[in-house]
Amino acid sequence: MHTAFFLLLGASVARFLLRHPDEPRTPWIIALGITLALLYVLGPALGAAPTLRRLIWLGLVVAVWVVLVVLAPSFAWCAVPLFYTALRTLPPRAAVVLVALLTVFVVAAQLRLAQATGSEPFDPNLLLAPPAVAALATAVFVHMERQAAAQRTLIDDLIRTRRELAATERRAGTLAERQRLSMEIHDTLAQHLSSQQMLLQAAERTWDTDPGTARAHVRTATDITARGLAEARRLVHDLAPPELAEGAGLPDALRALGAGPDIEVRFHLEGAPVRLPDRAEQALLRIAQGALANVREHSGARTAALTLSFLGDQVVLDVADDGHGFTQLRAAAGERGHGLPAMRARVRQLGGTLTIESTAGEGTVLSASIPLEPTP
Repeated sequence: MHTAFFLLLGASVARFLLRHPDEPRTPWIIALGITLALLYVLGPALGAAPTLRRLIWLGLVVAVWVVLVVLAPSFAWCAVPLFYTALRTLPPRAAVVLVALLTVFVVAAQLRLAQATGSEPFDPNLLLAPPAVAALATAVFVHMERQAAAQRTLIDDLIRTRRELAATERRAGTLAERQRLSMEIHDTLAQHLSSQQMLLQAAERTWDTDPGTARAHVRTATDITARGLAEARRLVHDLAPPELAEGAGLPDALRALGAGPDIEVRFHLEGAPVRLPDRAEQALLRIAQGALANVREHSGARTAALTLSFLGDQVVLDVADDGHGFTQLRAAAGERGHGLPAMRARVRQLGGTLTIESTAGEGTVLSASIPLEPTP
């Protein structure tokens, strides 16, 4: 449509110069044509929303075009792209009214042009063609808008359905994992504790009358305790993140993280690495995963940087991106979700702190600091 407008505008200027090369109004026609082209170029920069600046721009474009048509009726056909501009900018009723007015003006200009060139006094095409073109343009635009609205609705439904399905699958997975753990605990730890209780009670009953049997019961209970401890450690190992389950250190696990195919993730290690408690490693890994998920879904970033720093008395994880950042209001809205509160809870349980620094348009930096020594 933009190309059609400039082609029609250029053709109208060329036609006028060919037929009226030496008229006094020629400089005005050229100046107004250039002005109309420059004004039209500014349109996309103002957006499609009916803001005050957009409405003023549309008024200026129509006013300059009207003056051009008054001076040279051949510019009337530039109205066709202006129909779409009005339909995109104004509310439906106001747009239809403006299209009708432009159509009337085009008809008047064509009749005036026919009289000036000595054509037949009445040509039905001059009365019927402009309204037909205007009606066709309006119908095509309305149909396209309805199709776009239907597609947006369908996409929203698909996204909502996908989220609901993902939530259902997460709930089903959580319930299945809970059931598995409950059966594991019942079949191992609970049974071991029950056996220990029975043996210790039996030892207490026979402690004075049969010390040897009582000691045997205590030794058996000790063996069962050792097996129960091994089972508990196995369960804890199974619950650990798979990135750490095979004995890989936290730096290697962080280095392997990604944020999607469109975001480059870089990892930096500062300081001499030390072995962290399992809880600290798991917490930092989960924080990094959650932060990269936020970068992927909300930041619009192209790159992200993970920095793990060992500073003697504390370990610090920084996650920085080059996205559009957010304001304090959006940060407060983000706190009402699950990601940031979960990160704060993980850090708080380990006696650490979580800070977020962000400026709209300048990216975001999330920093999690955990002391290496347990807090008193």
